[in-house]
Amino acid sequence: MLIEPMHTASTAPDLNATQKLALSVHGSGWLLLIASAYSALKNQALMMLILSVILIVAGAVIYIWKTEMSRPEGVANHHIWRSSLTNGNALCYLIAFALTSFYVFYYWSYDMFGFEVFEPLYRLLDPLSYALRGEATKHWFFYGTLYTFAILITGFRVLLKYRHNRYQVIRTGSVMFFQTIFAWLIPALLVLFKQPEKYLNYSWPLSYKDLWPQNFMELWHSDTKLGLVLALYGLAFTFILTPILTYYFGKRWYCSWVCGCGGLANTLGDPWRQLSDKSEKAWKIEKVTIYSVLGFVIISTLLLWVSWKFSIMTGFSSGLSKSYGFLIGLVFSGAIGVGFYPIFGTRVWCRFGCPQAAILGMLQRVFSRFRITTNGSQCISCGNCSTYCEMGIDVRSYAQKGENINRASCVGCGICANVCPRGVLSLENGPMTTKYNSELKFIGDMKSK
Repeated sequence: MLIEPMHTASTAPDLNATQKLALSVHGSGWLLLIASAYSALKNQALMMLILSVILIVAGAVIYIWKTEMSRPEGVANHHIWRSSLTNGNALCYLIAFALTSFYVFYYWSYDMFGFEVFEPLYRLLDPLSYALRGEATKHWFFYGTLYTFAILITGFRVLLKYRHNRYQVIRTGSVMFFQTIFAWLIPALLVLFKQPEKYLNYSWPLSYKDLWPQNFMELWHSDTKLGLVLALYGLAFTFILTPILTYYFGKRWYCSWVCGCGGLANTLGDPWRQLSDKSEKAWKIEKVTIYSVLGFVIISTLLLWVSWKFSIMTGFSSGLSKSYGFLIGLVFSGAIGVGFYPIFGTRVWCRFGCPQAAILGMLQRVFSRFRITTNGSQCISCGNCSTYCEMGIDVRSYAQKGENINRASCVGCGICANVCPRGVLSLENGPMTTKYNSELKFIGDMKSK
């Protein structure tokens, strides 16, 4: 039975006047943004956009600052199991319904209603889109802007929450940087300068279209040298950079430091990390689903190349690739992967579906210097480490036995080490000969490893 972390109280503290005012300002910003988009105010798009963003950011920053800076040093996760917002009860299901509904409407509103529900919001964002891309706002630029904005605002909260831990501060700053520059700004500027658009923090198989023949060959034979550079960059990212960095740092270099999916999970999703299923049944399902998705993307990619090369099975391979894009790219990674944060924790997609995580996990398990070492003699079995593992790993069971943690699913977020009151856990890189450790350690046994 996992216990609630230390430093909790019987009830959550009430909001002070400043926090209430900040929330009102933040809400007013969103209200003005929506009203501007769906009313005559949209004729003053630039002014309304700027004013709305100022109110949204100012309200959020003030509220986050007053909330996090009032808490004592350390990662205590105050009242997280007593709050209806984060304890997996009714309000969490309502939030999950709202998030999932957003994705459903965003992906398929045109199919359902014959028009884009978010079109007025696109037009409100046009001044920014013209400045960065030289064209009107399109579907995925709007989503990318909203996605990046969410990571930056909630990333600020995480920076303050974990401000006493250098590893967490640098890691959070890293995902904010890569999302803003590599996944949002550079792709927009590529469009502005009439170059092929590419998100530089993703590669095949996560960015599954990168190796589809029509997309890859379009880059390879692009009229500009940059297209060839981007094609070679994608190949190097997948087949050279990934194994080398994973050998030295484990999958954390990508899943916790670079990836936008992991970035959103560790910023926007941080309040719900404790809701991940730690059961053995969930672990078995995880191993089946994540490698099935990897097999799906490999087979569909290979079939596309075969059909492209020999002009056979065109209909079947094309249908398979479209099915993958719909079922995995939209439904799983988007609607379920993010929409279900408040119910199943923040790494649903990363844990059960991401093909990139599957490859990185296999490399980490057998070909990486990374491990989490444990000092079982200091473990008091409080269960904090297991409770807050977003990947559903029962960390405590390893700590009790003094075993190194070498799980394929571990993303090296480091929270288990942060919430441990005894300093039992340590993220380390070491020789392969010491990677696996089955030595048992018990209370009172101070024999060194």
